[in-house]
Amino acid sequence: MASTYSFDIVSDFDQQELVNAVDQVARDIKSRYDLKDTKTTVELAEQSINVSTDSEFTLESVHNILREKAAKRNLSQKIFDFGKVESASGNRVRQEIKLKKGISQEIAKQISKLIRDEFKKVQASIQGDVVRVSAKDKDDLQTVIQRLKQEDYPVALQFTNYR
Repeated sequence: MASTYSFDIVSDFDQQELVNAVDQVARDIKSRYDLKDTKTTVELAEQSINVSTDSEFTLESVHNILREKAAKRNLSQKIFDFGKVESASGNRVRQEIKLKKGISQEIAKQISKLIRDEFKKVQASIQGDVVRVSAKDKDDLQTVIQRLKQEDYPVALQFTNYR
């Protein structure tokens, strides 16, 4: 029986966990003494999180809270792309934190090249923002997963559709 096994390499995050993390950040801001009177807002949009606060110092505090809450909910820190800090009206500052989803073509090419160079019995194909990896032996796929976990890519990688 010559069946092949495969899995997909994706870069995604649990949207509901992110919603919960942002809600916790908003609650923390209201209850923390040093942030209570800053009129800080944290809004989750489709592709970003918008933060508005009264100074760069409180913005840094919001970053720390966001990172902490995301980590507790098993969300990778790599999904956050902190944009530049902009001045808003009345001495306030604003920042858009973009949410990274999907594997760019450049990173997908790096991943498939690594797989081609190091694993002769394994095939990697780029399908949009997903890399499909297939082989005749399940153990080869496990080895590929372990090897990719050692690499430090600028996006969070997940391994799905293992079959």
